[in-house]
Amino acid sequence: MSTLAPARAGPGELERRRLAGRARTLSWLSLAYMSAEGAIAIVAGVIAGSIALIGFGIDSAIEGAASIVIVWRFTGNRTFSEAAETRAQKLVAVQFFLLAPYVGVESVRALAGGERPHVSWLGIGLAATSLLVMPYLGLAKQRIADRLGSAATRGEGRQNILCAYLSGALLVGLLGNALVRAWWLDPAVGLLIAAVALREGVATWRGEGCACASPPVDPAADADRTRCRLPHCDH
Repeated sequence: MSTLAPARAGPGELERRRLAGRARTLSWLSLAYMSAEGAIAIVAGVIAGSIALIGFGIDSAIEGAASIVIVWRFTGNRTFSEAAETRAQKLVAVQFFLLAPYVGVESVRALAGGERPHVSWLGIGLAATSLLVMPYLGLAKQRIADRLGSAATRGEGRQNILCAYLSGALLVGLLGNALVRAWWLDPAVGLLIAAVALREGVATWRGEGCACASPPVDPAADADRTRCRLPHCDH
């Protein structure tokens, strides 16, 4: 006779607090890096007339805001709050939606007008650095998100992974413009940033990709609870 395998139990209170603390630490590190990355990218983008660099800088600012949301979500009693998780998840998703329209419109305008950005070696160095740093942060956050059953934390991690992909695309575009004057690569990368941001925003809003770890929403909750409490988490 077949039996159903039991659902994976979530972490207990002490383990959940430990994981929440690690999530906050990673988010603070992200915020520090994103603040510097965003400022450098926007300044370099304005100097070079690069919509891809400016869009990358705005994306950095949005990722920094997402980090603040996660710090808020895992502070105090909100660590065990389902309502705080849902609110944080939506806030992270909305930030993707703020990025996509601006970068998309500006990229189309640059392509249609044939605007040729200047070479930006500062931007090239920034893109190469982010390509090395962001995968580590993103993957670390996604591992914690799986343990906590937190779609909001997973969404923030996905933003970091997105930043790594966009860093690679930005590096190709900037190098193409610098070496062979393929100016159209810059707005093309901008369009890519807009499209991926929109897709990730929809996924985060829906809570897709969350590995339900059945986290307790109250310190006194049963540690062996077997049902995922997150309303947008895939079962």
